[in-house]
Amino acid sequence: MTTACARGAAVFGCFALVALGLSACEDTPAVRLAEPSVATSAENMGGMPALIAAAKREGMLRTIALPADWANYGALINGFEKKYGIKVTDENPLGHSEDEIDALKKRGNRQTAPDVIDVGDTFARKAAAQNRLAPYKVAAYGSIPGNQKDSEARWYNNYGGYISIGCDANRVKPCPATFADLLKPGYKGKVALEGDPPRSATAFAGVYAAALANNGSFENVQPGLDFFAKLAQSGNFNPLNSNSATVEDGRTPISINWDYINLHYADQLRDKGVNWQVAIPFDGSFAQYFALAVNKHAPHPAAARLWQEYLFSPEGQNLRLRAYARPVLMDAMRQDGTLDKAAAARLPMVEGTPQFPTDAQLEKARETVSQGWAKAVSG
Repeated sequence: MTTACARGAAVFGCFALVALGLSACEDTPAVRLAEPSVATSAENMGGMPALIAAAKREGMLRTIALPADWANYGALINGFEKKYGIKVTDENPLGHSEDEIDALKKRGNRQTAPDVIDVGDTFARKAAAQNRLAPYKVAAYGSIPGNQKDSEARWYNNYGGYISIGCDANRVKPCPATFADLLKPGYKGKVALEGDPPRSATAFAGVYAAALANNGSFENVQPGLDFFAKLAQSGNFNPLNSNSATVEDGRTPISINWDYINLHYADQLRDKGVNWQVAIPFDGSFAQYFALAVNKHAPHPAAARLWQEYLFSPEGQNLRLRAYARPVLMDAMRQDGTLDKAAAARLPMVEGTPQFPTDAQLEKARETVSQGWAKAVSG
């Protein structure tokens, strides 16, 4: 029996056609459903129930570079595992965006390859250009702002924030509030970044923010490199990559990082006696989002796509918000009533509407930073 005749709503119509000697039902082609590895939407696979069933059969999701204290990934991973019974592994949790792209490149279609990546959108564009990402539209794809997604759905931004300056007020007095402050002589050996700018989207954003604070622009990031060269020459720059452990033990008493990361440190370490203060520098206001994408050769393609659906669902987006990260669907959720209003009210106030560099400006800035960073901080 054909698919058309098998559908209950069409049975009577099929019988009537047969009685009249017609064969329209037999000629109706069956709907061809996509395999998870090439599905471009849940509908492609027969709907969310089919996607969930396929992901559960796979039983695993391989992720990379997702610290539990980064934008609430600990709660998100736990929520996903509990909701679907799918085990999530997280390789190299302190890795950076370039490490994720390297993993896609080096592991190809091996079972050790990551299923999904979370990278700065600059790096997502790079991976898309290298044909390493699978096109897939989550259910909420249409609600994602146009400037926050790839037109071919190979990547789309999920959460973001503003570059901020975190400071251990017990060890540093007074705490800096602007990029200009960071050049003061009282901060020798104290000012750190989250990673290496050519490899880390967060550290790269720190250089971009420093450029904006020093008469640079989206088109010209060189003043940001010049600023860090001055920090290094003065002895204020600390080359140690900052994370929650180095913040807690005082090795990086001043850290340039996203506001949601620094604000999380403040909450996380308060009971441990760390008085972590956070300022969004008015002289270098820079916002950016992080992009999610599915590996073209994901070893668990259904789980990878279900993970995307979860992170763009109201549950996933509100978990981001509860950790101070601004969900990309925030405006849409405010309109449809699914936004956690209490969590939204806890976000720090910022002035103006954030502006974002173009693809060409980002690529130019990436090239400038990649070529000039080592020389800038070598002293």
